[in-house]
Amino acid sequence: MKKTAAAEKAASAHRGVSAKKAAAPAKKAASAQKAASAEKATPAEKATPAKKAAAAKKATSSKKAAPAKKAAPAKKAAPAKKAASVKKAPAAKKVVVAPKKAAARVKAAPAKAVVHPPGDESRTALVRRARRINRELAEVFPYAHPELDFENPFQLVVATVLSAQTTDLRVNQTTPSLFAKYPTPEDLAAANPEEVEEILRPCGFFRAKTKSVIGLSKALVEEFGGEVPGRLEDLVKLPGVGRKTAFVVLGNAFGRPGITVDTHFQRLVRRWQWTGETDPDKIEAAVGALFPKSDWTDLSHHVIWHGRRICHARKPACGACPIAPLCPAYGEGETDPEKAKKLLKYEKGGFPGQRLKPPQAYLDAGGRPAPPLGAG
Repeated sequence: MKKTAAAEKAASAHRGVSAKKAAAPAKKAASAQKAASAEKATPAEKATPAKKAAAAKKATSSKKAAPAKKAAPAKKAAPAKKAASVKKAPAAKKVVVAPKKAAARVKAAPAKAVVHPPGDESRTALVRRARRINRELAEVFPYAHPELDFENPFQLVVATVLSAQTTDLRVNQTTPSLFAKYPTPEDLAAANPEEVEEILRPCGFFRAKTKSVIGLSKALVEEFGGEVPGRLEDLVKLPGVGRKTAFVVLGNAFGRPGITVDTHFQRLVRRWQWTGETDPDKIEAAVGALFPKSDWTDLSHHVIWHGRRICHARKPACGACPIAPLCPAYGEGETDPEKAKKLLKYEKGGFPGQRLKPPQAYLDAGGRPAPPLGAG
């Protein structure tokens, strides 16, 4: 029994030793396997940073490439911007025009420097401005005179009637033949209407004007002894004679003050905002109240001369206007001084005046007489 137990112990010990011996190679194999795998893993681990570096390079290149790609559309967008600017070119033209207008306004600003703007101008300020305009025009046109040729009141009243709807120049070119054949009211009153019509044809409306001048000649002979009356109430009774004609005759043939409200006078006093009236009689009353009566006749000459030579109806020569600082309508016409000079008429523009026989003062000032009918 004891031998059997000892034999079993020895057998088990032998088995343990053999098991340990058998496990040793296994452990060695396992460790060898781990070492091999470790050796294989080392290149992989070493490769990992390389991959990371490569990836980083790719990422960097991709980041750099991204702006390049974005820049490409920007280059493409550049032509688009150019195209847009080309399309907006007309707008640029409009912008170019605006400065010109702005420049004109800048030039106009000093000229419109009125102490009391007409919009809220007091009565006293209006009177002062109106009288200053008249004084300025008197300096510019010191030789202003009626632009109808006449030698006596009869010739003046006939010429004034004929001047309706035509120019004084055309009347002056026509009346020499008329007065040569019919020098007195008696002669014209007894004239053959057809012969008078033929003479007055260049004046326009020659039939109506023939009737008027023959009629007023008869009235002068029958009612006033062949003499032209020197009173307003008598003159306006003559055929074809209204207040305007009457004041022309009274102021220039008799030396009695009067305001001549012709088309030039009406246009200018409204531009200057002396009055807003349109009826000639109301204009006469409104303007007459701004001036002493002694100034009326010369005032009429100054205004009419300025209207014919500078302040034209369609295109005023604002840039050459001597009263621009006092004019509320400055800028309605040409403001450029050089261009404005080309718009001046009669002696201001180097052309003959309207009279064939002007006063000596006009000739002394450089004015030239108008040519006779049919000349040049």
